[in-house]
Amino acid sequence: MRIVLAEDSAVLRAGLVELLTLRGHEVVAEVKDADALRRAVLGHRPDVSIVDIRMPPSFTDEGLRAAVDLRRQDRSRAVLLFSQYVETSYAAELLADRAGGVGYLLKDRVADVSDFLDALRRVAAGETVLDPEVVSQLFGATRKTAVLDRLTEREREVLALMAEGRSNGAIAAKLYLSGGSVEKYVTRLFDKLGLPRSEEDNRRVLAVLRYLES
Repeated sequence: MRIVLAEDSAVLRAGLVELLTLRGHEVVAEVKDADALRRAVLGHRPDVSIVDIRMPPSFTDEGLRAAVDLRRQDRSRAVLLFSQYVETSYAAELLADRAGGVGYLLKDRVADVSDFLDALRRVAAGETVLDPEVVSQLFGATRKTAVLDRLTEREREVLALMAEGRSNGAIAAKLYLSGGSVEKYVTRLFDKLGLPRSEEDNRRVLAVLRYLES
């Protein structure tokens, strides 16, 4: 894949470039601030961008805001946020266009290089990949909403695993359920969240977005 890397830490940036290059990917641009990220994405049209959230000059949310801006211009631009922090409001906005091709991983929680590379591949392919801790905090922000109140505890667990990008088979294995039981939970989720069957929309992603939008 052709990748743009936006990371202000020189050591981490160099390490990621080496890792990605050794795995056969091409880092077409490595930048350390949000303005350079915008220029790099517009100039190189990468398959996916890896973006830190807190970057110069204020080290607050420059990287995330740049990612949101780039996605507003073109929803096909795949972005993997790679940060130490969870920014729930901006994460919701980044997901709100429902186009997929978005990921959010926490640096301290990536225990295996293969997991990181797999997430990067899936985001580039148009999937949505969220760290379980990100999912937990996003759901926590909506815990008292009417939408959440419609779901049982087990349905919330199934939805959390769906948000991590897990298949029905993987959910069944994680929760020690049969495949048929998971299918029933997923169907009930869609019904309770008002998501009718559609050939165009990914209802698994839309189910997560209903939480965030509420």
